[in-house]
Amino acid sequence: MGAGQRPCAAIIGCGLIGQGWAIVFARMGWEARLYDPADGAPSGRCELVLRQLGELEAQGMVDDARAAGARVGVAATLRAALRGAAYVQENSPEKVEVKRELFSRLDAEADPDAVIGSSTSSIPASAFTGHLAGRGRCLVAHPVNPPYLIPVVEICPAPWTDPRAVARAADIMRAIGQKPVTLRREIEGFILNRLQGALLHEAFRLAGAGIASAEDIDTTVKDGLGLRWSFMGPFETIDLNAPGGIADYCERYGGLYRGIGASQGECVPWEGELVQTLARERRALLPEEDLARRRFWRDEKLMRLMRHKQSNGDENG
Repeated sequence: MGAGQRPCAAIIGCGLIGQGWAIVFARMGWEARLYDPADGAPSGRCELVLRQLGELEAQGMVDDARAAGARVGVAATLRAALRGAAYVQENSPEKVEVKRELFSRLDAEADPDAVIGSSTSSIPASAFTGHLAGRGRCLVAHPVNPPYLIPVVEICPAPWTDPRAVARAADIMRAIGQKPVTLRREIEGFILNRLQGALLHEAFRLAGAGIASAEDIDTTVKDGLGLRWSFMGPFETIDLNAPGGIADYCERYGGLYRGIGASQGECVPWEGELVQTLARERRALLPEEDLARRRFWRDEKLMRLMRHKQSNGDENG
């Protein structure tokens, strides 16, 4: 990249996650070049990106939505999307064969020093990059939806990923305002979905046993656990919940949680009558035709929360 030249990210796959990545890069001064292997040049998707940038500007989270939008472009071909890109973010469907074939093309056509990350939410990079000549620059960079409001990105290398590629991916994420967390080794689901899955399994278990309604379980999280978790993680939470810190907490409550854990060994299937019952409860609270409106409500709430956290500095209290 020449002096004064704007850095470029290639966004390959332009669904909700790809559009979100375009916003993340563009608002921080990068050129975001979109290409969808299924749709080709996704001109209609750019309109959605521009709309969301406008919403962010209204909340004070983007300085100049029009300027940011001007940095989002559409490439007519994969080669054009990749040309000159310092970073590539792949967002194809969650199918190993699709990612394996697409990464073959990305590795063959991307600039030699470009890092290639995948947005996959569960598939380890070793499942679709082992055959590549440039496999050392490939890794998972899993965002949380929507990435322009929730900054965590899980960086998970394959066993053969070059540590320099991991470090560079983390540096890029920090430079565009994200918060990278790095896994020391591969595991299905990475960190976030494994933590989310543990909570969801227990929520389904409680609902299936008739302990509480979907609404009351949601209220317990959003007006209970979630209030602390919006600015503290689980280890810091328990570290502060006993006079002597985390070791004291474990001594006091370890037996309680061992007993709870013993009753949680069996996973409740997410299917059949239980799912139908939960769907009826949720649709009674929110009709299907209102789902899109509620998603915009969610994004506005997240914008306000992020603005509050940024203005108050939540790094170390």
